[in-house]
Amino acid sequence: MRRLVWSNTFKRAFRRTVRKRPMLRDDLEVTLTSLADNPFAPQLETHKLKGELAGSWACSAGYDVSVIFQFVKGVGKEDDIFLIELGTHDEVY
Repeated sequence: MRRLVWSNTFKRAFRRTVRKRPMLRDDLEVTLTSLADNPFAPQLETHKLKGELAGSWACSAGYDVSVIFQFVKGVGKEDDIFLIELGTHDEVY
C-alpha cells in the first residue's frame, strides 16, 4: 500500500468539502483508501492531466468531486502519492 502525503492545500480543501457536504466524508475516505491500495482501480477513473497540470493525475471521488495528485519517490519500492487538490471540476481545473 502506498503512503498518502497530504499537502496543506489538500487538507484545507478536504475540511471545506466535508463542512459543506458532510455526506461526502465516507465517499472521500473510501476513495483515498482505494487510491493508496491501487491508484489505477477502475472505480477511481484515474487519468493523466495535461496543460498547466501536466505531470499530475486525477481520480474521481464521486459524481462531481476530483482528487488531483502526483506520484513522488517514497522510502520503499512504491512511490508515495502526494495529494494536491480536492474539489469539483471547476474548483480544481
